[in-house]
Amino acid sequence: MGIFYVIGTPIGNLDDITIRQLDTLKSVDFICAEDTRVTLKLLNRYEIKKSLVSFHEHSSRADAQRIIDRILNGENCGIVTDAGMPCISDPGEVLVKMCAENNIEVKVVPGASAVVSAVAVSGLDTRRFMFEGFLPVNKKERSERLELLKDETGLMVFYEAPHKLKNTLSCLADFFGEERKISLCRELTKIHEEVLRMTLGEAVEYYNSTEPRGEFVLVLEGKTRSTDDKITLEQALEQVKRLVEMGEKPTDACKAVAKESGFRKGELYSAFCND
Repeated sequence: MGIFYVIGTPIGNLDDITIRQLDTLKSVDFICAEDTRVTLKLLNRYEIKKSLVSFHEHSSRADAQRIIDRILNGENCGIVTDAGMPCISDPGEVLVKMCAENNIEVKVVPGASAVVSAVAVSGLDTRRFMFEGFLPVNKKERSERLELLKDETGLMVFYEAPHKLKNTLSCLADFFGEERKISLCRELTKIHEEVLRMTLGEAVEYYNSTEPRGEFVLVLEGKTRSTDDKITLEQALEQVKRLVEMGEKPTDACKAVAKESGFRKGELYSAFCND
């Protein structure tokens, strides 16, 4: 019986490869890759010639079983993803589960991680954090996911593509409040690496005038308001009513109170309209 190696790879800069990663890639009988074209660039850079097997989110159970059968027959297999550690929010997790079911030994060859790297440079309190990956595209599912996170006190880490960033930032600002701190880590380890530290409100404003480019890791501050300081929804609505009575538009009043109270602007507006 062979061994299944989970092999980390660079997240952008190919010089971040490790000696052990290179040795393992050279020693295995074949390599499973999310995108063989991407992996081939890495292998060519270090003059490694190995058989590549494509395994991605659209691969079938039968595809996975063929890989497992090869390992059961004595071949050693390595798995890589396009960037970073495979098998985390990644198709490779299926193979790890199947290896466990078949008592196949799984060894990890660790490497760069966009999640840990982003948390490390976020400038926020890094004692606790949770990885959320990509938020659901479906609006209802996204709201349900964020609802579960509303009282989270640790950092929350999200992945996001450039064409979805504006919508995601607006959603986060509406849900968590515009004053919540966020670090936007773009193109980590690459030529155009950039880390922007600001509030959600500032991030929305910035990217309304700046077109997002590259892949993003978003590190969002957790809930920090103490229970003793938190005002009730009724108290927040009273503040909204006072501002409206003074001539503010309801939407502007809700936005202003949301910044101070911790309630979402949409939540306050809905409650105000139904009051």
